[in-house]
Amino acid sequence: MRQIKALYKLSRPLTSLSGALAVLLGGYVAGTGEWGNILLACLATLMVAGSANAWNDYLDVEIDRVNQPKRPLPAGLVSLEQAKRFSFILTGLSLLVASFINLPAFLIAVVSNTMLYVYSWKLKSTVLMGNATVAALSAMSAIYGGVAAENVRPTLWLAVIIATAIMGREVLKTLADYEGDLREQCRTVATVWGKRAARIVFYLLVGATLIVMLLPYLLDVYRPAYAYTVAIGVFPVVAYILMRVSRYRTGPQLEKLSQLMKYDFLIWFLAVVLGAA
Repeated sequence: MRQIKALYKLSRPLTSLSGALAVLLGGYVAGTGEWGNILLACLATLMVAGSANAWNDYLDVEIDRVNQPKRPLPAGLVSLEQAKRFSFILTGLSLLVASFINLPAFLIAVVSNTMLYVYSWKLKSTVLMGNATVAALSAMSAIYGGVAAENVRPTLWLAVIIATAIMGREVLKTLADYEGDLREQCRTVATVWGKRAARIVFYLLVGATLIVMLLPYLLDVYRPAYAYTVAIGVFPVVAYILMRVSRYRTGPQLEKLSQLMKYDFLIWFLAVVLGAA
């Protein structure tokens, strides 16, 4: 029972759930009512994300001994072999579920699984390229909901906003993980360009996110309820995060800000539900 709980934690269910919610949101704005396929897409996405998280922790166990020592692998709750096997099983199950949706959904699942394995293996230790990969695949979650619902066009706005926001959060995470990444010679925007440059990139990306978030309302794609919810629920939290990200913050403090940014995104999900036509 303890091992099952550890494997569950290895999949990082809350992080995986955000991807599934993006799929659900994409299916909602698609407006076709194909909820059977949309829910299957959510399930496949949960498995893809869980597999990727387990694989990432398998490869990053030494870095996590410094940055995240309480995670299942560095804490000794799961063996490396068990983590690898768990990742492969989830990948296989994700492809099986995706095969029941439609051919495009299955192909996207194949590409997403492959890219996430390559990301953890090679692309993560690159300046911005790895971050861009995660941002693009996160944006694909919303489009995946449209693919499952067979109406992709309304999901493109969601994809642009998600890509920009996740790119900013990824850069923030390079600041939070700086010590471990530096020790393991992992090339990130923070370790290669320096913390100050990484903060500037983060500020620019967050600024771009706030702009693109308002565009659907300004272009009459979403109703006023969307703008009100974003202005009241999203922007104040983002402003707080921007003020708190400084050179005096420790890795754990920056990690908490990164988590806060992720949870604030759930308010944006609500804004889309309220404002989508």
